This record gives sequence, C-alpha cells and structure tokens, in this order.
Amino acid sequence: GASALATASSRRAMGADPTSLPTNVAVAAKGMVASVHPLATDAGVAALKRGGNAIDAAIATALTLGVVDGHNSGIGGGCFILIRCADGYVAAIDGRETAPAAATRDMYLREGKPQGELSVTGPLAVATPGALAAYGLAHENYGKLPLRDLVRPAAEIAERGFPIDRIYARNIKSTQKSLAMFPASRELLLKKDGSPLVEGDILKQPDLARILREIVDRGGDGIDWFYHEIAGVIAKWMKENGGILTADDFANFRPIMRTPISTTYRGRTIVGFPPPSSGGVHVAQILNILENFDLKSIYQKSPGEFTHIVAEAMKLAFADRAYWLGDPAFAKVPHGLVDKNYAKELAAKINPKGTIKVPKQGQPPAWQSDVFAKHTTHIATADAAGNWVALTQTINTSFGSKVIVPGTGVFLNNEMDDFSIAPGKPNAFGLVGAEANAVEPLKRPLSSMSPTIILEGDQPVMTLGAAGGPTIISQVLLAIVRHFDLDLSLEDSLAQPRFHHQWSPDELRVETAVADDLKKDLEARGHKLKAVAAIGTAQGIVWDEKAKHFRGVHDPRVPGKAAGP
Repeated sequence: GASALATASSRRAMGADPTSLPTNVAVAAKGMVASVHPLATDAGVAALKRGGNAIDAAIATALTLGVVDGHNSGIGGGCFILIRCADGYVAAIDGRETAPAAATRDMYLREGKPQGELSVTGPLAVATPGALAAYGLAHENYGKLPLRDLVRPAAEIAERGFPIDRIYARNIKSTQKSLAMFPASRELLLKKDGSPLVEGDILKQPDLARILREIVDRGGDGIDWFYHEIAGVIAKWMKENGGILTADDFANFRPIMRTPISTTYRGRTIVGFPPPSSGGVHVAQILNILENFDLKSIYQKSPGEFTHIVAEAMKLAFADRAYWLGDPAFAKVPHGLVDKNYAKELAAKINPKGTIKVPKQGQPPAWQSDVFAKHTTHIATADAAGNWVALTQTINTSFGSKVIVPGTGVFLNNEMDDFSIAPGKPNAFGLVGAEANAVEPLKRPLSSMSPTIILEGDQPVMTLGAAGGPTIISQVLLAIVRHFDLDLSLEDSLAQPRFHHQWSPDELRVETAVADDLKKDLEARGHKLKAVAAIGTAQGIVWDEKAKHFRGVHDPRVPGKAAGP
C-alpha cells in the first residue's frame, strides 16, 4: 500500500542513486515535466529538448493531455496557469470558463426547484471554454518555440490513436449512460453494440486531429480560428439543441492576467492562484493558521493531534470558502482571508483535544459519494533557465457535459455546475455556495484548482498542484506541510495517506490506507470519519540544491510520468 511505498522510497532517497528511484520519481539537471500520462509528459520533454522553456513544455503537455486524458481536460475546458519567470516575474493566467451571456441565476430551477442534472449533463451545462485562449496568451508572452511545435504532438496522437489506460476505461464505463445520449460522444467511446471501450483499446480521434492539424497549419492564428470558425459550429448545434452558448460568447472570451496570491510560511514564500480560484486563498489561509503551531514537534509527539489540528484548520477555511468566495469581478472577496492576524484568531479556536463546531452558514443535507471526482489534471514543469510552471486544467466532471458537437471531436465542459445553482444546495462535489458564486452572465465560476509555486529567498524550490475537486486544496496543503514541516521527500509527501475536511458535510474523509490506530485517535477527538479509497492525484517538482538537480514526482495512486530532457 501507500505506506510501504513511502518507506521504500525514503530508503532509496538516502542513497540517491538515480537507477534505484521509485517508478513515479525522476531526477534531471536541465528541466523536468510531471503529468498523469506518459505521452503527455513526453510531449513536454520533447519541447524542452528542442530548446523550449518550461512554459512551452507545459503547453505541449496540456494539449496532449486533452487528447490522451480527455475525460479530465481539453480545449473544451478551462485552466489556471501560474508561471514564475527566470527574471523573477510571476504571472497568473486565468483561462477559467465564463457563463454564457444569456445565463441567468435561476436557469437551473424548474417550478422553483433546482434540477441538478441540467448543470451537469447536456447543452445548458456548458460554459465558454478558455483553455486554448489561455495557452495562447502564455505562449505569446513567455514561450520560445513556435506554437505549431507545441500542438503537433497532440495532433499526431489524436490521428494515429493511443491505447487507453485503466483510468480512461473506468471513466467511460462510469459515464456510459450519459455518453450514449449524444451521437458524436457515443460514436467515439462506445462500440457498435453500445458497450464501452476497454483498457488497451486504441482510441483514434479524427475530428479532434483535424482541428489540431488546422491549428498547426495556421500557426499563430490557429487559436483565433478555433474561437471563430469552430465556435460557429458549436453555437449552431447549441441553438438547435436547447443550449445558450453563442458564437459571440466565444469571440468575446478573454483570458485574464491576475495578480497572484502570496503569503509566507515559516520564512518561505508561497505563491498561489487568486480568485476565481479558491485554492490560493485557502492554501494560504490554512498555512497561516498552521504557522501558529509547532507541527513538527506535535507530529513527533502525536500523529493524531497533528492530523486533528490540520483537519480543523481545513474546516475553518472551508466554512469561509462557502460564504465569501466568487469571481472577483462580481463579488467582493475579502483580502482579510489571508491576513496573519485573522489566521491567529482562527488558530485560537482550535482545541487540540477535540473538534469544534464551526457556525454554519446554512447546512445542506449530507451528500454521499465515494468516488471523490478526480476530473481535473495538474502539470508541473521547470527548466534550467529558472522558469517554473504550475498548470491545472479541467472540463469539470468526467467528460464534462458529455457533449461532443458532431464534427469537432471536442468534449465540452460542464463548468456551469461550479456555480451555486441554488444558494445553500450542494453541487456535484458536495460543495455548498452562497450568493458570491451565484450564476451571472459572463461570470467565472469558483474553482478549487490550486497551482502553487514555493520560493526560498528568490529561488523557486517547488511547483505543485493537484486534481480532485475541493480536495485539491487539502492535497496541496498536505504536500507542503509534510515536505517542509515533517522533512519528508516530495515523493513521500505525496504517497502518504491523505485526509480532507471541507466543513460541509461535517466529516473527515480519510484514505483507507490511514492506519487503524490513527483512525481511533481521530474518532476519540470527535471526528466523524468517512473512509475513501483515494483522495485525488498530485504532481510536483522540487529543486535539490545539494545535488543541483530537479526531482519530479507524479502521484503513485494513478499512472503518470515524471521525466527530464
């Protein structure tokens, strides 16, 4: 299990002989790429080998993931890109989808009752995709190689096909009924008899290949072409099928350059993504709370107390998330959330012996699901020149809205479900929202995506991010605390069993790999535990100053690859 894996990798870390590295770890001096798919990582590494930088590598990896990991992300979705340039400048590019101009706050209510399915499956679930526009902006400002070189690997794989892995196959099976509702989706992923493709089947995507080839051929204008020509095809289908997304929504979409969130944690600088990501704010907020505790000595004395304190800090932050956060263009997001004094007040509420009741901003019915959706994906890249990238992208739930508009091959997102469709009612991840995140035209829905870069002085030492809905925040937090407070290697920090508390429902999710005595200890402190097989997937890179090389790690819970040029 994960604990055996952790001890094996820490033993090996002692004598850092690269030949004996765990399979999910790579070391290299000239750069590094980590993602959930070997073919995508290879595309990123190829960009580095051709003289590209970390930004080029991240874009090539992201585009290829849209082909080989299409249930998680793609050009029908959105992304957040955090870039720390070699000259010290930090850029946060917001490619989050926007609500169509015709969206209304009660569009998912029927006779006053929320119809959750409408925001999850089919045409009304789709928000205006932003990923491709964000790649374009990142490339134009910070990339080195021609754009066509970054799109080509994705186009080639879409054309010639690739064998689907167990994760892809599992996602087709679990969404089979919804996929069958849309002819182009059915044709792509289900066999003639309606049964799903299985692991090892070759998936070819000729329509998607054609679009990617066209972008390759058009070079710099390829993205504009997509936002006008392909947008027209999508808009026509929407009109005929009860959707509200128009060609104007595409033409008017703009990625936004935002100011990153920055906090310090025990002397290091933690740079995160600002709203509409809730991730940067809450990772910073939880770290600020935890800075008031000597976690290392608490952990050495009692792993139970350590876990309890971190879980309570998560709970306090998630109560604030539900109430305060939304798109900053529409909702006033209080800067005080990342204030050290506010964190001190919250830290004072934590009782090391038992759980605290956090006052409720409206408590929804407990929402049950064992599969904490992991339908997002994170890419970490770094290069020898000193550029570091954290890129998280998604189409929301598995295969998004399940809609492929015939002729396009692009799965369209269902990001509209990330709005609070009826304040106080949980969405597909069990998250509750308030007014700040209600549906409004052209608004960006709140996201938990948390691309993060950490510096010591002015030297980047870690790039990190994760997938798994709201658990992204706890995964990133745990990796930081385990690595920097408990002195674990990055691979051990990611392999160790995870836990997650999101305030509502009031339960502490723990991976089944968590030791029984730790579970008993947590229950004795008043936690209601809910065991889940796995909590999310994370990717990261650290810089090893002694060895003068990058160490890339992909999450051992799923397939993936970390590699350098």
